[in-house]
Amino acid sequence: MTGTATAGWPSNEGEDRDLASRVASGDRQAFEGLMRLHNRRLYRLARATLRDDAEAEDALQEAYLAAYHSIGRYRGDAALSTWLSRLVLNECLARLRRARRRDNIVPIRYGDAVETQGLDAMDDDKHSPDEALGRSEVRALIERRLDQLPEDFRIVFVLRSVEELSVEETARCLDIPEATVRSRHFRARSLLRESLAQDFDLAERDVFSFGGAHCDRIVAAVLSRLAAG
Repeated sequence: MTGTATAGWPSNEGEDRDLASRVASGDRQAFEGLMRLHNRRLYRLARATLRDDAEAEDALQEAYLAAYHSIGRYRGDAALSTWLSRLVLNECLARLRRARRRDNIVPIRYGDAVETQGLDAMDDDKHSPDEALGRSEVRALIERRLDQLPEDFRIVFVLRSVEELSVEETARCLDIPEATVRSRHFRARSLLRESLAQDFDLAERDVFSFGGAHCDRIVAAVLSRLAAG
């Protein structure tokens, strides 16, 4: 792959081929390094596709096993990150097809018409418990809304906005035209903004909410002070 490297993903084709060769020769340490290098992004890709944490982990493990046994066939025609991403997508989409068959739903192939899953953990240690809780709740809300996006839009959004891959990198990873990446990313952002705007409109009504516990605490404190004196 040409162009500027995305942080954490090697861009040098020679480095990719060398790492793949070491893994193919049975170098388990090299394979561990490969997994650690690509783990976060490949997990996010699996999570965006499957919308389930445990399923995403299982799919990623299966994809890594497939990569280990087939990496001898890697020739460097695409970046190693792209090759791995396609293995992960293949595993995820196979799982979706099986699930749809179990549910008697006609499967829709990835890449068909547009009618056809985790964000980075924030460093809550640097914030107060209330702030950490608030950030966690916002993150969970965004993840829920991402899960509700159509599959094609969701995957493109995660690669472009969360992982910050370029249009070219995303197109190569998903094997779709760059124009399709742009249109799906634009539509995903629009849908996400609309969904979050509705949530925040509802949340505005509950700002400085005064629940039963607050009421009881104030009443009890006042009565206590009256009794004392």
